[in-house]
Amino acid sequence: MAIATSSPLVQLQHVSKSFGPVQVLKDVSLDMHRGEVLCLAGENGAGKSTLIKIMTGAISRDSGEYLIDGQNIGSPTPAQARELGVGVVYQELSLLPEVSVEENLLMGHLPTFNGIVNRKELRARAVSMLERVGLNRVDPAAYISNLPLATRQMVEIAKVLGANARIVIFDEPTTALSDEDAQHLLRLIHYIKTEEGVAILYVTHRLEEIFEIGDRITVLRDGQFITAGSTSQFTHDTLISSMVGRQIEALYPQREHKQFGKTLLSVQGLRLQDSPYPISFDVHAGEIVGLGGLVGAGRTETVRAIFGADPIDAGKVYVDGTLLRPGSPAQAVNAGLGLLTEDRKVLGILADLSLRENVTIANLAAVSKLGVISRKKEVSLFQQLVPRLRLRYHSSEQTVSSLSGGNQQKILFSRWLATRVKVLLLDEPTKGVDVGAKADIYQIIGGLASQGLGIVVVSSYLPELLGICDRAVVLHDFGVTGEILIENATEEAVLHLASSAPTSTSA
Repeated sequence: MAIATSSPLVQLQHVSKSFGPVQVLKDVSLDMHRGEVLCLAGENGAGKSTLIKIMTGAISRDSGEYLIDGQNIGSPTPAQARELGVGVVYQELSLLPEVSVEENLLMGHLPTFNGIVNRKELRARAVSMLERVGLNRVDPAAYISNLPLATRQMVEIAKVLGANARIVIFDEPTTALSDEDAQHLLRLIHYIKTEEGVAILYVTHRLEEIFEIGDRITVLRDGQFITAGSTSQFTHDTLISSMVGRQIEALYPQREHKQFGKTLLSVQGLRLQDSPYPISFDVHAGEIVGLGGLVGAGRTETVRAIFGADPIDAGKVYVDGTLLRPGSPAQAVNAGLGLLTEDRKVLGILADLSLRENVTIANLAAVSKLGVISRKKEVSLFQQLVPRLRLRYHSSEQTVSSLSGGNQQKILFSRWLATRVKVLLLDEPTKGVDVGAKADIYQIIGGLASQGLGIVVVSSYLPELLGICDRAVVLHDFGVTGEILIENATEEAVLHLASSAPTSTSA
């Protein structure tokens, strides 16, 4: 069994980096040891991604030293970093979707003879790499696009380890995984740490993962080193305080006894395409209802169908008493329904447009006359909405792509508030968002509910679901398995429902 050694395998000493006039890293130092997990903590914009890019050779530093095995390696290229044993598993996977598993695993190193790929050797080496991460049943000839997301993640790890990486960086690896798949990944990381002596740098916004798997923690804030120590020296509160530079009294809003109002959303017998199971639930004014379930349960499909973005086979949706036409998002918006999508970069923000334009685009009628948009009205609406959301920005004219993930999400909240929304459907509202922005978003959700909005939250993160919702409707296989009041709920109870069969089928 491998154990952490006293001599560092990796040392970054007094590293600084600027992009033009903006200094993103200032005099940052850290070290990594064999057989150890070092967790790198910090909000979005703290400098974590820049540090990773320096380690992997994607960018060069302006000053400071980078040592591996005590040797100064200068500013390596990505290929040189890989040769030195540095591997990285990014949140956005690098696998080619329409290429086979085995070819992805050995891309750039395909076994050939006289220019022809040796298929037998390719298969043997791929099987060995897959078995190393427990993927014994994956067909090496299968296309990556045909694999579940969690399996793709494990293939990516197999690829990194197969390149003889002895320093592995995990950048938000569990963001899109179910709790079960995330636990499998954490067990694998523990194995390669203890049994193979791999030095691991782990980056995540999920604090409980840091405390579960980390041996030491280094905290960055605004591009600077803040503190470091063994994981046992930190509590959740002290770690959050170090990361954000301010005391967050409570991550989740204080739970109060609520009096809910009238029914604002009524979903009656909704059957998703090709599903035999009807989905029914109501949401009242001031109520936050969670949609729970494992990956593939149909949570995202349900909110998209309610919004009219996906087809349905049967059922009715009412918003404040108005029956919605299936397949008509425009009517849904007019009736007072809003949807924050899971993938804000693809289906949410308009990256090249300004903050002003991103906020007002869902309700152009309010800022235009005779089809001509008034910039003055846009700015006025923007300035009315944004102060409510603790948005960090320089100008309403800056592009939304220049904001952190948490601030981009706040812009999307503002967009729907501009439509005088009555019911908000939030699909993974804090995905890829740092802990400070999470606290802000939870306060926003709670504040909107207290103002009388009805809110539906889809979250694969159970502490979040239990922390902000009043009630949870749990799905499995595109059907409802049960409903539970949060005051009576535990993670085990939700997981039990998420693993059960739906309660009924349609006639």
